Amino acid sequence: MITERIYLDFNATAPLRPEAAEAVGHALTTWGNASSVHYEGRTARANIELARDQVAELVNGVEAGIVFTGGGTEANNLAVSGVISAEGISRILVSAIEHPSVLEAARAVGIPLREVSVGSNGVIELDDLAQGLGEDDGRALVSVMLANNETGAVQPVAEITNLAHHHGAVVHTDAVQAAGKMAVDFSALGVDMMSLSSHKIGGPQGAGALLLRDGLKLHAQMRGGGQEMKRRAGTENVAALAGFGAAARYVSANTAERTELARLRTVMESAIAGQLPEANILCATADRLPNTSCVAVRGVPAEYLLIALDLAGFALSSGSACSSGKVTRSHVLGAMGVGDDLADAAIRISLGWSTSERQVRQFTEIFAEMCKRRIGAAAVAAA
Repeated sequence: MITERIYLDFNATAPLRPEAAEAVGHALTTWGNASSVHYEGRTARANIELARDQVAELVNGVEAGIVFTGGGTEANNLAVSGVISAEGISRILVSAIEHPSVLEAARAVGIPLREVSVGSNGVIELDDLAQGLGEDDGRALVSVMLANNETGAVQPVAEITNLAHHHGAVVHTDAVQAAGKMAVDFSALGVDMMSLSSHKIGGPQGAGALLLRDGLKLHAQMRGGGQEMKRRAGTENVAALAGFGAAARYVSANTAERTELARLRTVMESAIAGQLPEANILCATADRLPNTSCVAVRGVPAEYLLIALDLAGFALSSGSACSSGKVTRSHVLGAMGVGDDLADAAIRISLGWSTSERQVRQFTEIFAEMCKRRIGAAAVAAA
């Protein structure tokens, strides 16, 4: 039995980093409205602008192009809805594995939508994207995530951008899961918009950002004030943004953390393969985030595993955490052509800044025991 809770669900949310907590605490000692001209207001504004600089540094963006939002979901919705009329968009192309905040926003705007297929390794099919771009003369919005939240599969966004721009399209990438876990360069990717989220990198929940290339037109979806250069109305969450900036600064300066996460994932996947030869590591052949494993053992339902592991002291999930706590079949795995028997068994293990090798080895040992027990019980019942 383990004597502590072991958290392995960093792709859902990362525990607050000490540096971010300190920044939040400091920001909470000031109470000015950042739109006010007095000293207290200017102090709040300084906290926000420092955070803007720090977030820009994380992804090699331009401070003036950062629109702070209430989180990654709002950033994705603003990206999709904000450019439709502003940039004359008449159709949308998204990958079939996008986060629901992109898919649902794209379905809601009321213009033609095409979901571009992915291969069995979870990577977008560029030929299908090219075909979709060439089917109509209307200007398109293309939205493809930089890295998938369930499988960790990294998408060829720079290639996608080149292809889409050749057809005159506007390109958005949801980099919520990628930032802090891999090198992310807004300028090098060439995209027009990029979404980020604070709590995925160890900042507080309730803060996000949408990066915009210079000159891109965007219509605000939150109206009522002139904040964020009239692109997102509402009094800013100064404390959360300060924590966002502090977390961004830390991960920018500590890239060795990614190398350690990759090592721990290798330790974990090797141990799982050694103890459970029947285990499937999904998207194993793709370039993946260094912290993410999507594992399925046929005959061992994810719902059973997640409950049993939780009772044993481990926190994991089966995919996106935006499904009201339900264990449902993944649209991502369905798009990859994964059969129902494996899709129903898939769990996501996501490591992070506080994960230790001891925790990883404890997990693999108990995970293997649970799977063997379940498989054995099923064999007895079938005999």
